[in-house]
Amino acid sequence: MENTLCDRSCFNREAALDRMRQVMCNELTDWQREVLQAVYFEGKTQAELANEYGKNRSTICRTLRRAEDRLRRFLKY
Repeated sequence: MENTLCDRSCFNREAALDRMRQVMCNELTDWQREVLQAVYFEGKTQAELANEYGKNRSTICRTLRRAEDRLRRFLKY
């Protein structure tokens, strides 16, 4: 019984990760994907990205928020 629950949990997690990857590839712009990956997977701050790309921090913040909103909207279903 315990293995079944673990298998189901692992399957659900893998399915969710696959769906997130799919949404990131298909529903985000390249710029949104780049900012999202830098913040969440590379651990960069918005200030670091702003400096790196020569953009205002508010631009990075807005891009990140829009990317997160799109992810939420498409992952909801």
